[in-house]
Amino acid sequence: MHKPPLNTRKPSPTRWFHRLYTLVSLIAISALVYRHCCNIIYSPTFTTFLLFIADLVASFLWVTWQAFFMNPVHHKVFPENLPQVADKSEYPRLDVFVCTADPFKEPPLGVVNTVLSVLAYDYPMEKLSVYLSDDGGSQLTLFALTEAAKFARHWLPYCKKYNVMDRCPQVYFGNDTSLFPDTNDIQSMYEDMKTTIQNVMDQGAINVDQVKDTRTIKALRKWTVGFTRQHHPTIIEVLLKSAQDKDVTGQYMPNLFYVAREKNKAIPHHFKAGALNALIRASSVITNAPIFLTLDCDMYSNDPKTPLRALCHFIGPKADPKLAFIQFPQRFDNLNRNDIYSGQYVLETGACIAGMDGLGGTNFMGTGGFFRRQALIEYPTKPHSLWNEPKEYGDTMALAHHVTSCSYENTKWGSEIGFRYGVLVEDIYTGYRLQCLGWRSVACDPTRAAFLGKVAITLNDVLSQSNRWYMGLLQVGLSKFSPVTYGIKFLNPVQVMCYAHYNLRAFWSIPVIIYALLPQLALINSLPIFPKVSDPWFSLYAFLFVGSHGKDFLDYALAGSAFKKWWNSRRMWLILGCSSFPFSILDWFLTSIGMSTCDFNVTSKVSDSELSKRYEKGVFEFGVESPLLLMVSIAATVNLVAFLVGMKKVLTDNARFDELFVQVFIAGFGVVNSWPIYEGMVLRGDKGKMPAKVTLKSVCVALFICFLFSLAF
Repeated sequence: MHKPPLNTRKPSPTRWFHRLYTLVSLIAISALVYRHCCNIIYSPTFTTFLLFIADLVASFLWVTWQAFFMNPVHHKVFPENLPQVADKSEYPRLDVFVCTADPFKEPPLGVVNTVLSVLAYDYPMEKLSVYLSDDGGSQLTLFALTEAAKFARHWLPYCKKYNVMDRCPQVYFGNDTSLFPDTNDIQSMYEDMKTTIQNVMDQGAINVDQVKDTRTIKALRKWTVGFTRQHHPTIIEVLLKSAQDKDVTGQYMPNLFYVAREKNKAIPHHFKAGALNALIRASSVITNAPIFLTLDCDMYSNDPKTPLRALCHFIGPKADPKLAFIQFPQRFDNLNRNDIYSGQYVLETGACIAGMDGLGGTNFMGTGGFFRRQALIEYPTKPHSLWNEPKEYGDTMALAHHVTSCSYENTKWGSEIGFRYGVLVEDIYTGYRLQCLGWRSVACDPTRAAFLGKVAITLNDVLSQSNRWYMGLLQVGLSKFSPVTYGIKFLNPVQVMCYAHYNLRAFWSIPVIIYALLPQLALINSLPIFPKVSDPWFSLYAFLFVGSHGKDFLDYALAGSAFKKWWNSRRMWLILGCSSFPFSILDWFLTSIGMSTCDFNVTSKVSDSELSKRYEKGVFEFGVESPLLLMVSIAATVNLVAFLVGMKKVLTDNARFDELFVQVFIAGFGVVNSWPIYEGMVLRGDKGKMPAKVTLKSVCVALFICFLFSLAF
């Protein structure tokens, strides 16, 4: 009997337009490079050389960016056809890994909401297991999870009974929900759980003597004297056990485990990837599901049928046996109307993953990925010792404790099996290494977001987070596993270009900084460095500027974004180019020569009400002294000075308009994009304004740069 399809794959019809645009633009870029070469040969100057470097780097990054648009494909899944392909008894077991690291930056209440949302999946309960990895090893997190386990006995049957779509309690009760007969009762239970957890958080510690539950007391007493987040033994607690624990309706519940891997100050613990590898080993011993999902603690499930959508790729007669993972794009529920920090990464989480999907496999984003366990535990040369443990570990939990010890950090885990170590972006690095081994991946982007999370809502947090990301990407791009030298041996050449763009994106800082300062400083000193408006070469610059920005706007429009969101993305690209990008290069260099070390800082998910109100109004949040903000302020000040000086020159001498127009336009473009910076520096009085010290320093440094270059010119 013919079985209906579980998924389809359709190339995007826009790919031909993208290819034609790329071809035409390449011709224009070639002409620009030719002009630069002629200038360097016949009239070499400091400015012509810098402009050549800027345009050469920009051209390389632009070309690699176009690789994402060469062959985008879109998948559609049909979970409604699953019953005709496989019985529920044939569904594979599923493990869900939820990761947290700091209860004060990642509030336990948010963590348990994520856990509850996946516990309530529309999936056979006896085949579902949820593991919470607490890399902070906190009593507070374990206590919160025990409270969540109690509430789950009521929440899960409530969701199934009324077919609730929002199975994250915080979201469900925050919306205008339909009132069912027992809605008030279940909401009251949730509020009681919230109050209990929040009271403990407010105290900052747990008084075990005040806890009444014997099982919880026994677990909490494992935090003995000398226990710290950086040095402690393994702790594994079974909070719900399938085929044993039942909900209030008498139905069996999924498994729920708390895991804090062993930490030792003398042994590196490799951040999130180390925690995930510990979960892979522990879950292999306890439940050994062939498929597992990785989730950040703030990315709650927004669709209870998400595992069924993933199954549409993993099972069925046409399932790819070399499919390593399915990536669901990251989506966020706290973005303000115009996404002022471009936190959605519209193209990266949409067009880019579709583009890589059509080239052999999309990248792993660190969360929202369903993995085939075999892809991460398959050892290229020989079986790993995990599968040949000494016989004395006959007890399952004893073996689970053993395999989460820090002794595994000095084995092939992290280098040849499991999530790969060695860089700050262990997620994208792992996906890339798997693809080099012959594994593939697909993107699944349903209409209703599978997961929703939180973005940073202060500019400094955004820049600091980006600094960490792009330094990690540089660590890959400039290593022996660089896509350009290593990946080219195994991957589609166009896919290599995509990875090269990600890994080397920090070098956008070169053209951005040069164009943010050099034309402006030359303008202040009345030195024309671009073609006159009457010069035929001016048309080339105009075409490249309008063409690149117009194409980018079209890509945003096709992705469903409004003009203001696109404009904010352009502004943030310039801001990143003057701050996070160059600092990531500096950090990479200092780390490479041993003058600094890599560090993974958890972005805080806590914000006060006033800060949130400013963000909702679209007001930039500065508020702290930071070298990243200083760099942005300096560039904004130089552009303002240059624009004012340039306007005076062209208004008092019309003859100069022709030769200085391009520089006045660039400075004006910088001023328009820097308006939120000027507001923060001089027009605001709230707590989120630019610190006075940063403003003063930036003005002084900007004036000094202008003076210094006036001497050079």
